[in-house]
Amino acid sequence: MSPQRWQKSSYCQEGDACVHISTKATCTTIHLTESADPTQAVLTAAPAAFGALLDVLKAPERP
Repeated sequence: MSPQRWQKSSYCQEGDACVHISTKATCTTIHLTESADPTQAVLTAAPAAFGALLDVLKAPERP
């Protein structure tokens, strides 16, 4: 099994706490983690749920 590869958010500045994302080639789950979290907890989401989250975050007015 290959190691999980993480990609840092493009909105991250040097030295900031950053969100990292990872997925497998099958893209059945999205994994998120935050670099400043000492427990290195990983949030797992379905692609549709992650897409909905991004839509809300990109919306001009949030609910």
